[in-house]
Amino acid sequence: MSDASTTLPNEVQSPFSLDEWKAAWPGAIAAWSRHARLREPIWCRYRADAKREGLDGGIAMIRLDDHRVVVSIPEIEERGLAGHALAILAHEAGHHVYAPGDLSDHGRMVVRARRALPRFERFVPLVLNLWTDLLVNDRLYRDRGIRIDEVYRTLAVDSSGELWRFYMKTYEKLWVLSPDSLALPGQLVPSSAPAGPAEATVDPEADMDADASLAARLVRSYSREFVRGSGRFAAVAFPYLARDYEQEKGLAAFLDALDPGSGAEPPDGLAEMDPDEEADSRHPARDGESAFKPAAGWKGRGQGQSRDPFTYGEVLRAMGIRISQEDAAIRYYRECALPHLVPFPERSSPRSREPLPEGWDLWEPGEPLDRIDWIRTLTRNPVVVPGLTVLQRVEGFQPGPEPSREPLWLDLYVDSSGSMPNPATELSYLTLAGAIVALSALRAGARVQATLWSGKDEVMKTDGFVADDRSILAALIGYFGGGTRFPLHVLRDSYARRGPADRPVHVFCISDDGITTMLDDDERGTPGARIAAKALKAARGGGTLALNLHGDWKKDRGLLKLSELGFDIVAVKDWESLVAFAAAFARKRYGTEAAR
Repeated sequence: MSDASTTLPNEVQSPFSLDEWKAAWPGAIAAWSRHARLREPIWCRYRADAKREGLDGGIAMIRLDDHRVVVSIPEIEERGLAGHALAILAHEAGHHVYAPGDLSDHGRMVVRARRALPRFERFVPLVLNLWTDLLVNDRLYRDRGIRIDEVYRTLAVDSSGELWRFYMKTYEKLWVLSPDSLALPGQLVPSSAPAGPAEATVDPEADMDADASLAARLVRSYSREFVRGSGRFAAVAFPYLARDYEQEKGLAAFLDALDPGSGAEPPDGLAEMDPDEEADSRHPARDGESAFKPAAGWKGRGQGQSRDPFTYGEVLRAMGIRISQEDAAIRYYRECALPHLVPFPERSSPRSREPLPEGWDLWEPGEPLDRIDWIRTLTRNPVVVPGLTVLQRVEGFQPGPEPSREPLWLDLYVDSSGSMPNPATELSYLTLAGAIVALSALRAGARVQATLWSGKDEVMKTDGFVADDRSILAALIGYFGGGTRFPLHVLRDSYARRGPADRPVHVFCISDDGITTMLDDDERGTPGARIAAKALKAARGGGTLALNLHGDWKKDRGLLKLSELGFDIVAVKDWESLVAFAAAFARKRYGTEAAR
C-alpha cells in the first residue's frame, strides 16, 4: 500500500494519515474488550479496491464471515472524516464484539424485522443496520466517552428524509442533545402512505419526536437482548421507511452492516421459529407484556414451528448470504431433519472377524509406525536399524463369536404428483420424512438411491446408489405436480443385475393411494406385480410403503396385493405424522438395538 500522503487520481485530497489510523486500531478494540482479537482492517487506497472487498460507496464495513473490517480511504478523505479514526474503528469493532456479533443473532433479528416491515421486507438490512448502529454508538458515547456524535456532525448527511431525521432524533434523545443538533431541520407533512402499526398523530413533528423517544428507550431496555428489540425497533421505524423508502441512498455513506453475511455459510437454527418471534415484532405501544413469558412446555430454541422453505431462503438473502433457492431448500430440509436422525438399521452377516497373530515381519520405512512391535524388536536386537532389525506383527483373521453388522442400503421413492406440496416453497412432510430416512442411512454408512416421481416420464433421481447427501436432497426438493404413475422402469432396472453378493437394500416408498400404480404394466407390457416381486427378492432387505390413507386400507384390492408381495404398509392419516414414523422407522424397526 502506498503512503497516504500521495496524490490520489480523481480523488479529493485531505490530511489522512494511515499511520494514525493504524495506531488507533488497538484502542478501538480495547474500547470493547482487552481480550478481543481482531485482525488489522483492510485499508483500501482506491475505490476500486474497496469495491472488490464488498464496500461500495461507504466509509467502512464489517464482514462477519472472516471478521474483517474494510476501510475506504477515498470516502473518508472526501467526507472529511480523517480525524475520527478512533470513533469509526471502534464502531466497526463494536459490530464484531457486540451487535450483531455473529450471523446466528443477525439471522434471528432478520426474521423479527421481516414481520414488522410488511411489503418492505427488502429494507430489513437497512433497518437492522440502523438498529445495531444505535446500540453500538450508544455504548461508545455513554460508557466509553468516544464522541461518535462528532462523526455524524461531520458527515452531515443533507437529507430531508423522514427516516434519517427519525434516526438522528433518536441519538438526540439518547445523549440528551439539543433538538436538531444532529437531525437537520425539515418540514414533515401528513402522508397518505401506510402509517404503520402505531396510530398517526395530528402533528407529524410531535409524532416523530415521540417515536424517537420510544426508540431511545428500546435501545436502553434491550441493550442486552438486542435480538428481541430488533423487531420492536423495526415497527417504530416502519412509517418513516414507508413514507421515505428511497432513503437508503441517502444513508449509504454510513451503512456498514447491510450485508454482514456476504460470503459466509448460513448459520444453523433458522429453519425453526423462535416462540417469541411474533411478540418481539409488535410495536411497543401495543405490547402489553413487560417481559417474555415462554409458552407452556417450551424447552428452548429448536422446539418451535418450522418456517416455510421460501421464507427461510428470503431470511438468508436478507442476511447478505448469496444463496440460490435450491441451495436454501437443501439446507432447510437438512436442518429440519437433523433432530430426528438416528443410525440406520444394520444387517447381520454370518460371523465377525477377529485378529489372529501369525508372527513377525520386517518393518520398512514408510509403513505405519503403529504397526511396529517394539518389545519384539528390542528383545531380538537392541540396535534399531529400520529395514533390518525393526519388526512388525503380522496378523490374520478368524471368525469371531459375535455377528458383525452392516447397514442396509436404501432405495427411496417419493411421490411428487399434483396432490403433493412444492417442497421448495412450502414445508413438504414427504420431503422431510424422506430426508430423515435418507440421511440416517448415510450416517450409518449406507448408500441411498433417491427417486422423485409423478406422471409418465416425470422422474428425477440420483445417479444410482450414492453417499452424497446433497445429490439426494436435490432430488427430493424437486417438484412435478403432474399425474400419478409409479416409475416401474426405475424399480425394474435397479435390481435387474443385482445378485447375492451385492449389499441388501430396503425399498421405501412415500405416497398415497396412488402407489397402486405400481401394479400397472410397464412400457414393455410387463405386469408391475411381477416387477415388484422380483425387485424385493433381489433387494433382500424388505420394503415399506408409508402412505397417507383414510379408512381401512385392507379393503383396497391394490394395497392388499402390494402387501401380499411383501411390502409393509404403514398408513398415516396426515402428512405431518410421517415425520414421527420416519424417525421410528430407523430407530425401532432397523436400528442397532432392534437388530440385537
